[in-house]
Amino acid sequence: MKRPGEDPRVAAGAEGHYLDGRYYDHVYRRRRTDVRFYADVAEEHGGPVLELGVGTGRVARELARRGIEVVGVDLAPEMLEQAEARLAKEPRRVRDKLTFMQGDLTAVRLDRRFPLVIAPFNVFMHLYERTEWEQALRTVGAHLEEGGSLVFDVLMPYPAELARDPDKVYRCRPITHTSDGRRYRYGESFEYDPVTQIELITMTFDRENEPESFFITPLSQRQVYPAELEALLHYNGFTIIERYGDFDRSPLGRESESQIIVAKPRG
Repeated sequence: MKRPGEDPRVAAGAEGHYLDGRYYDHVYRRRRTDVRFYADVAEEHGGPVLELGVGTGRVARELARRGIEVVGVDLAPEMLEQAEARLAKEPRRVRDKLTFMQGDLTAVRLDRRFPLVIAPFNVFMHLYERTEWEQALRTVGAHLEEGGSLVFDVLMPYPAELARDPDKVYRCRPITHTSDGRRYRYGESFEYDPVTQIELITMTFDRENEPESFFITPLSQRQVYPAELEALLHYNGFTIIERYGDFDRSPLGRESESQIIVAKPRG
């Protein structure tokens, strides 16, 4: 059996959703509650802040607007290209606070430390194996100041949703794709492997009566259960200080969509 990291479908899903920065920005343009949460946390901790998986800079720009220095790392050049394009439209005072760089969060070393490291919007769900979690948390530890915090969020797994029929396409609202400005029918299908705990999501796009317009975007996410997440952090030297179920800092509960974690290195 192939390990998750060797599965070509998982590898494709790790990259596919991040090959078009303009489309990514368009899809998540109204997602703001997590941005406010991370900006508030950054103000509480003070800068500078290291953001792992900075993407198009959706969170990082808000921190910079609040006067907080941010170093944003991402593996996908397409996301960083869009991040730089968006940053170029900001005032000089914001541009001076934000630096983007390409790097793998399991291996990057910047030779500096931060009071806060963040990984917003399910970034750690792309850590498909235990060894990748270990490497990522070593990266965090190598960059945290004494007393510093790691703050991140991942989705809360729901077994009923993970058991959806993989052959069924769940139709959603039509969407305008930034690649050509045209409206597409949009759907999603889901396939979950309970052994690897990896869910493969296939996003489908097509136009009615235009079969040649059909294309897909894959996304692979490693589901992490709350007790498992606590163990991963504990055995890599971290203690959970706060755990929320929403970006309004309400407690984690059975109806929560996300697990939002504030952790510190032990000792």
